[in-house]
Amino acid sequence: MSSMRPATWAYAEEFVTETDVLDRARERAAKLHCEAVSSGAGAALRVLAAAANARAIVEVGTGAGVSGLCLLDGMPSDGVLTTIDINPEHQRAARQAFSEAGVAAQRARIITGDALQVMARLADGGYDVVLLDGHAQDYPDHIPHARRLLRRGGVLAINKMLWRDRVADPADRDETTVLLRDLGKQLREDPELVTTLLPVGDGLLTAVRR
Repeated sequence: MSSMRPATWAYAEEFVTETDVLDRARERAAKLHCEAVSSGAGAALRVLAAAANARAIVEVGTGAGVSGLCLLDGMPSDGVLTTIDINPEHQRAARQAFSEAGVAAQRARIITGDALQVMARLADGGYDVVLLDGHAQDYPDHIPHARRLLRRGGVLAINKMLWRDRVADPADRDETTVLLRDLGKQLREDPELVTTLLPVGDGLLTAVRR
């Protein structure tokens, strides 16, 4: 059993140095009170996008563009990120971040609207990666759409799956914690998915569609 010290965890979490553009995007996220993925989770997303050679990604929860920057950095130069958020102010911040990073306008399809309605209009099997990073309570409703959108061999990533250290504590029974704990077990036991839970940031569940 691992006995990782806090300093070791912090070293791993901050192992990949972030750019000034990402730093500014994080500052905007803080001002807008939208929770950005951690450095470690962002680095993991970049690796997942690169490993999948992802030319088409769907992201639920644009925020201020932090996770989008990480995904775009891992994609090929012709890859397109479709990012969905209901808050136009957050998306304006994301546009600024993408512009500062030199991302071509055609590489970021930013859609303002309800994620369920938007995802329902996207093509079956047309995406290499789907990231869920919106309201955790909505994840169970988003999962069927995410699975439909993924090609075989595509990657599903779900942020906040350790939910502020609560999911791992069986005594913690608040509604969101129980929901995420049960969802994680459901995905882990799904024979059509190869699943793991990465202890980066607030927990990044990743699964490959068989």
